[in-house]
Amino acid sequence: MPLGTLDRNPPPFFKQGPSALSKLMVCSALALFLMVADTKFRIGQPLRSVVGTVLYPVQWLAMRPVFLARYGGQYFESLSSAQTSEAGARAKLALQSQRANQVEQLALENERLRKLLQLRERVTTPAIAAEVLYDAADPYTRKVIIDKGLTQGIQAGSPVIDESGVLGQVTRVLPLISEVTLVTDREHAIPVLNVRTGARSVAYGDASTHGGSLELRFMAGNADVKAGDLLTTSGVDGVYPPGLPVAKVDKVERRADSGFARIACTPQALVEGARHVMVLKPMTEQIPPRPAPEDPVPLKKGGRK
Repeated sequence: MPLGTLDRNPPPFFKQGPSALSKLMVCSALALFLMVADTKFRIGQPLRSVVGTVLYPVQWLAMRPVFLARYGGQYFESLSSAQTSEAGARAKLALQSQRANQVEQLALENERLRKLLQLRERVTTPAIAAEVLYDAADPYTRKVIIDKGLTQGIQAGSPVIDESGVLGQVTRVLPLISEVTLVTDREHAIPVLNVRTGARSVAYGDASTHGGSLELRFMAGNADVKAGDLLTTSGVDGVYPPGLPVAKVDKVERRADSGFARIACTPQALVEGARHVMVLKPMTEQIPPRPAPEDPVPLKKGGRK
């Protein structure tokens, strides 16, 4: 091939055009011009608005993973906090419910204690406060166990009262606990006085009914006894102080074929639900001893003292 026919122009890859310094000067001058023009004439503001509007969907899509990661963590953190708060609120609600139930019980207990203290003010006999622990194990008796015994000065035979009236009598004393036989026990008897008529009688326990009751035995068929009569302790036995409520007459049955009336009574004390009681000193402890007989004065001679 003849040399004159060869293309002596360099390939496009090796074409460098203007120098790098020339390009830098041109770009710097253009940038300076644009900055001055934008500062003076605000020519770049419409362009920025157009570019921002066009690129906003792209920016929105590009920021979704960032927002998802950020707000996802906050969501799970808020969910955990909400669950913890809910658990705390449920616990507080349960506690408040328990306290509300206890308030009713405490109010009833407070009322009973106030009544008990008012009853105690009318009794001049020394007393010891006690609490009922549990019922006796024997199912055929009506007895309870209290938390006071010989150590606290409890004596056998001591009367026991609650806020409503006579509950029973101490029949067994141990060092730390005592056994109280309730007035509804079939082996228990207590002298009573009818407040309306002043007639004395004896009330016996009757455990055959549900909850227990009392019965006036050996009362004449024409005895002046009516339903609703209040029976109190008569004080003639030397054990119970007089005037303590014992029972109310519930029903009177007069039979023509019998000379005695059947009289059922309801105890005034809470024989099935007493909790706080007072143990009184037996009346025999307060009765002064009988004075000893004086020795006869010897007579002087002549028949004179």
